[in-house]
Amino acid sequence: MASSKSLMNLLTFTFGSAIGFFVCYLLFSIILEEQVKIQPHILHNDPHGQHSADMDNNQLQGQMNFNADSGQHKDENKNIAEGLYQKVKILCWVMTGPQNLEKKAKHVKATWAQRCNKILFMSSEENKDFPTVGLETKEGRDQLYWKTIKAFQYVHDHYFDDADWFMKADDDTYVILDNLRWLLSKYSPEQPIYFGRRFKPYVKQGYMSGGAGYVLSKEALKRFVAAFKTNKCSHSSSIEDLALGKCMEIINVEAGDSRDTSGRETFHPFIPEHHLIRGYLPKTFWYWNYNYYPAVEGPGCCSDLAVSFHYVDSVTMYHLEYLIYHLRPYGYLYRYNPDSAKNPEEQSKNEALEGNEKLKQKISEN
Repeated sequence: MASSKSLMNLLTFTFGSAIGFFVCYLLFSIILEEQVKIQPHILHNDPHGQHSADMDNNQLQGQMNFNADSGQHKDENKNIAEGLYQKVKILCWVMTGPQNLEKKAKHVKATWAQRCNKILFMSSEENKDFPTVGLETKEGRDQLYWKTIKAFQYVHDHYFDDADWFMKADDDTYVILDNLRWLLSKYSPEQPIYFGRRFKPYVKQGYMSGGAGYVLSKEALKRFVAAFKTNKCSHSSSIEDLALGKCMEIINVEAGDSRDTSGRETFHPFIPEHHLIRGYLPKTFWYWNYNYYPAVEGPGCCSDLAVSFHYVDSVTMYHLEYLIYHLRPYGYLYRYNPDSAKNPEEQSKNEALEGNEKLKQKISEN
C-alpha cells in the first residue's frame, strides 16, 4: 500500500514537472518572439551580408498614391526642377525579384520611381503585368552581380539613347531624383564617371555602395558593357558593388565625389535614423571603416540635398514620400540654394529682400 502511494506521488510529481516545463517553454517562446518583433532594423557587422531589414516585416497590403491630390502644391514654383528633368535625363533600373514585387517593388513604383525619366524593374523572370524585365538568372545574393551585368547590358542595348545617366537602385532604396539631377547637372554624361556612396577598402579609387544606389554616366555605361565583350572585366565575384567598382577602375571610370557643396554626404546606405541618431551605429560596426570620406553621425551626417536611403521598408517608403514632397513649414517661400552666394549673411539678406518683394506682389494681386 505504501509502495503504491509512493509510486502515485512520483507519477504526480513527474507529470506536474513536465506540465510546468512545457508551460515555461511556451511563455519564454512568446516573450522572445515579441522581443524579436520590436527590435528595429538589427544590423549585422558585414557590409555585404543580409540585414534583418531585408525581411521587411513591416509590410503593407496595398499601395498608396500620395500624389493624387497635387492641387495643394499648385502655387509652388517648380521651374528649376522641371527644367532639370528635361536637361538631366535619368534612366532608373530597380533590382528586384518575383518574391518582392508585391512586398517591395510596387511601393517603389508608387513613390519615387515616378520621377525617373525612364523606369525599369529588373528580375530573374519576366512579368508582363507588373512589368519586369526577365534577365534569365537565378535569385539570391550570389546572383546580384550577374543581374547587374545583364541589367546594364539590357539598358545599353535598348535604351542607351533615351537617357544621359543610368541609375541602379534596390527595391528597398528610396531615391530623391530632383536632388540627384542637381548633383549630376554639374557634370557631362560624356565624362567617364559614376557616383554613389563611396567606400574605400579593396579598390584604390574606392567603390560605390550597392544598397545606396549608384549612377553611371553614358560614357561609363558604354565602357562597362564593352569591357565584358573584350574581357577587360569578368564576373570575378558575387559581391556586386565591389566587383563593379574594380571593373570601373580597370576601364578608367572615375569614382566621383557625391558630397554637396558643404561636404555632406548625399547617398546613404541606411535609413535616416541610423545616420541621424548619435550612437545608433556602434563604433565597432564595419561602416566606420568603409567610408572613403570621414563619416559623421548626427545631424551633420546628411546633406539637405540627400539623394538616397537604403533598407527602407514599404511603410517608411511612404513616410519619406510625405516628408520630402508634401510636408511644408508655413511661411517659407523657398528652401536654400546651395549654388547661391557663399556668404551666409549676404545670402539670407538677399533672400529676405526677395521674399518681401514677392509677398508685396502677391498681396497687390489679391
